Amino acid sequence: MSRDYLRPALLIFASIAIGVVGWSGHVLLLPVALGFPILWSLAQTRLVAALVSAGYFLAASRGLPQGVAAFYSSDIWPGLLLWLCASLSFVVVHAVLWTKNTRVRPSRYLLAAVIMAIPPFGITGWAHPVTAAGVLFPGWGWWGLGFMTAGLAGLAARIWPAVAIAFAGLWLWSAASWTEPHLPNGWRGVDLELGASLGRDVDLHRQRDLIATVRNAVSDGAQYVVLPESALGYWTSTVERFWTGAFSDGDVTVITGAAMIDPRGYDNVVVAIDRKGARILYRERMPVPGSMWQPWRFLVGESGGARADFFANPVVPIGAGRAAPLICYEQLIVWPVLQSMLHDPGFIIAVGNGWWTDGTSIVAIQRTTATAWAKLFAKPLVIAFNT
Repeated sequence: MSRDYLRPALLIFASIAIGVVGWSGHVLLLPVALGFPILWSLAQTRLVAALVSAGYFLAASRGLPQGVAAFYSSDIWPGLLLWLCASLSFVVVHAVLWTKNTRVRPSRYLLAAVIMAIPPFGITGWAHPVTAAGVLFPGWGWWGLGFMTAGLAGLAARIWPAVAIAFAGLWLWSAASWTEPHLPNGWRGVDLELGASLGRDVDLHRQRDLIATVRNAVSDGAQYVVLPESALGYWTSTVERFWTGAFSDGDVTVITGAAMIDPRGYDNVVVAIDRKGARILYRERMPVPGSMWQPWRFLVGESGGARADFFANPVVPIGAGRAAPLICYEQLIVWPVLQSMLHDPGFIIAVGNGWWTDGTSIVAIQRTTATAWAKLFAKPLVIAFNT
């Protein structure tokens, strides 16, 4: 292989390795993703920059084809198609903004990072390197995010070796003293292993089992118990009466996922249930594009699909404080959590229903990103997932 092809090949293979390792589901490996802006800036042509971007993004989101196949009970091809389509926006943005001018390149990368963090491109802005701020700058909040953003520009500049050394030092320091985010006082997140039946099997026996699970957590001292996304299935008046009746004589508050359906579609919601009754606590701002959120239906006059509330309800009141809920897909992208942090919530609630991700690292990555953001802003974290 001639030198003309060796350098691009090494950059592409390195970008794939960075995507695999950085997004392996281990929070302390997130800073590996910071190698991407370095490789992007070392590309000598726009084509190589595009291939480096594709290698990184496809490797980071490698669990998608298998997950989609499981979700739709189909073969691997629909998942592969969605995987490639989802990478298109990331590749296009980074290819278009790449430039031969090394002086301008850092600001171009910074612009690409901002574009991939906010809608519309931010809707598929997975695997964003800025997420590593929670590992390098735990507890620094917005200052840490600012330093991380400046560092991303530095990694795309000629001074990248100095920036990389500084980040490596911060990484080692953080790893040596790392602790997981703590739970808010009196809160308990309940993980379930009910597979695809959660939210679909809604008979009386299942409801009683879930209520018993909540009561077990209460017996251990919890006052607020969080169940995963979709735990109650469709939120109906019958389900509401059953659950409010079960906890009408206690001090426990149950926070659980459900779906509210109407002729136009449905809302993926989080419900709060206590002795005073039940209320819709949160409506998902960004459901999974394609499988849940299907905006093209409205363009052709069809109904169905989950509604996206985008910038609505970034924080919600619960108990004596305020929480930032993140449902499933919202944990993989940047703007929902940052919008919530602008309102300075007391803690983060992260719920998901990841039965369809079996055999992939998707749920681990969701937990990792939620942990990283909680550490950056020094917020307690409650997690509840079904697998």
